[in-house]
Amino acid sequence: MASILIVEDESRIASFVAKGLRADGHSVTVVGDGVDGLDHALSGTFDLMVLDIGLPRMDGFEVLDQLRSQGSRMPVIVLTARDSATDTVSALDGGADDYMPKPFRFSELQARVRVRLRNAGSGAGGDDGRGSVLTAGGVTLDLRTRRASVDGRTLELSAREFTLAEVFLRNPGQVLSREQLLDTVWGLDFDPSSNVVDVYVGYLRRKFGAGAIGTVRGMGYRFNG
Repeated sequence: MASILIVEDESRIASFVAKGLRADGHSVTVVGDGVDGLDHALSGTFDLMVLDIGLPRMDGFEVLDQLRSQGSRMPVIVLTARDSATDTVSALDGGADDYMPKPFRFSELQARVRVRLRNAGSGAGGDDGRGSVLTAGGVTLDLRTRRASVDGRTLELSAREFTLAEVFLRNPGQVLSREQLLDTVWGLDFDPSSNVVDVYVGYLRRKFGAGAIGTVRGMGYRFNG
């Protein structure tokens, strides 16, 4: 499994996240301030970083700036109590791959960690070579700015819609089962009675076009990219 760095100065939260990720089989290192966090991140030994913003000695924005300016493309998930639109945009524009406000559900963090690790390892699905833009079937997702468009027309997507769309664009033409989508996007064990995947696929069809996502009877859904 992956080697994950947690940079978080709240010991209770750091312990909670580390325990959960270790239970998933990951190797986890925890540091409590930005300077040590940056040193660890630049060591080249980690596959992903979970980063708080309000850190002692060096805040998370500066850690991100230093990390990216020195060429590191390690996936970074920002996990912070700062949930204003300005802070969200600043983190994503500064190089974060994802952003989760506190309080959070660990199952959602698990799902996002899985997506980021898989994306970092695959490099597939219409990537522009920088790992930040996906394009397929006329749909474009900018993973840095969290902007979406269809044939040049800007769309408004919720955070969950964006994550589901990203999974589809990472796997154009591939049939994805409801179980896979639940696990990846929602971090849930499959519940045969749940229709949450169908509901959100419906949302994306209305925004991308009815033919963008096909139903493969008895199997799941396929993005027609």
